[in-house]
Amino acid sequence: MSDDRPSLVVILGDQLSPEMTSLAAADKGRDVVLMCEVEEETAYVGHHKQKIAFILSAMRHFAEELEEDGWTVDYIRLTDEGNTGSFTGEVERAIKRHHPDRIVVTDAGEWRVQQMIDGWAKDFDIDVDCLPDQRFICSKPEFEDWAEGRKSLRMEYFYREMRRKTGLLMAGDGKPAGGEWNFDKENRKPADNDLFLPDRRRFEPDEITKEVIDMVAETFADNFGELAKFGWAVTRKDAEKAFAHFLKAAAEDFGAYQDAMLEGKPFLWHSLISPYLNVGLLDPLDVCRQVAEAWEAKKIPLNSAEGFIRQIIGWREYVRGIYWREMPDYRERNALRAQRDLPWFYWSGETDMACLKDAIGQTREHAYAHHIQRLMITGTFALLYGVDPRQVHEWYLAVYVDAFEWVELPNTLGMSQFGDGGLLGSKPYAASGAYIDRMSDYCGTCRYDVKKRTEDDACPFNALYWDFIARHEKTLKGNPRMGRIYSNWERMDEETQKALRKRAKDVIEGLG
Repeated sequence: MSDDRPSLVVILGDQLSPEMTSLAAADKGRDVVLMCEVEEETAYVGHHKQKIAFILSAMRHFAEELEEDGWTVDYIRLTDEGNTGSFTGEVERAIKRHHPDRIVVTDAGEWRVQQMIDGWAKDFDIDVDCLPDQRFICSKPEFEDWAEGRKSLRMEYFYREMRRKTGLLMAGDGKPAGGEWNFDKENRKPADNDLFLPDRRRFEPDEITKEVIDMVAETFADNFGELAKFGWAVTRKDAEKAFAHFLKAAAEDFGAYQDAMLEGKPFLWHSLISPYLNVGLLDPLDVCRQVAEAWEAKKIPLNSAEGFIRQIIGWREYVRGIYWREMPDYRERNALRAQRDLPWFYWSGETDMACLKDAIGQTREHAYAHHIQRLMITGTFALLYGVDPRQVHEWYLAVYVDAFEWVELPNTLGMSQFGDGGLLGSKPYAASGAYIDRMSDYCGTCRYDVKKRTEDDACPFNALYWDFIARHEKTLKGNPRMGRIYSNWERMDEETQKALRKRAKDVIEGLG
């Protein structure tokens, strides 16, 4: 490097942490940080208005944070004159402005963005230092080493390795605290509306956020979702306040009720920190350590601490490893050959099924639904209905504030839709209305009867479930975890089977 030419440090919209390796490799007094809002990122799917507002506001606040810390920041707004609309176009313009001797950037979170970065050295005839993202506990090579030669890539075994690596919730003898690695069996309690429900820390938009919200309302007027109830933290300090409030008010009961669903109650005991983790406002290992310390101080039970930590150092790290190992063809997989279009009510929210109406309605209002609503309501219905998993993936990527492809795609196409044929899940997450009735209060207000299967007012999940089982018999009957289900199907008389499949056909044709 020369002494007088700066490096161009490119910070992406999900890299809003002062601990980024790209910043650590740069000279604050000489180098220039480039941050840019570009159309290709805001429009490659029809993102929820709140998702766009959250990311752009968080970016603008982080740029201010960097400037206050002494960095020179070249910030390009979406509506700036001359904005090319692409990362590559804005890097090219920045090179002409600053004449850098190299580009410094941290690995992108998503495959398509990394492909752009990998082309910059040739495109611009400049050195590009692309550094690993050390916000994750498990590096890409480390995951490859773990996965190499395994017949199955089950998250549970990976999770145990991450527990050992971090020392979280480990006893002194190398065994897990409490004698068990996983307390999920204690974390499946349904909730009642008369239980104490904690208030959740939400944040009034400041002037920067208000400006972004106004711009989004005008520029993305036709996008999914509403802006009126925007309450996400957009700074590191507020994200830390949100997490501290979760620890104090909700973490104690998070474990027991993490799978519960209540109509009109979108947040329950969930932490709501996934957006902050995914853009860099919170550090995943730090929040896990705080939860472990709360357990050690007897402020929260072990099942809550373990369930929280498993989602972050287990599942979150695991799906990232799967994503980078299996891309780029992973998003095209369709093991069940599902071909139907996503029903329109996923966008409109207009359906008489109370569970779907509530889950989609709160998604419209908050760009959020918790993991069981995603997996067992919107995800299960799409699976039973037979939606093309690519369409389901693009819907989830669009509508949730925390959705970035590296974490969303394996969860949706793999876990929810069984599109990868069982790489993530040992069997499809197919269920009838009975599961929803057990874990929620939705069925009590629904116009459909969860106890009926074939009548016109029967819960659509019931017939669709058995139709799913019947039409995928060749693919799934040999699955060891599906044997009992197929035995139940075969014990039904032919008239019942026909009635169930006719009801399913009526539901499908009615939606079509």
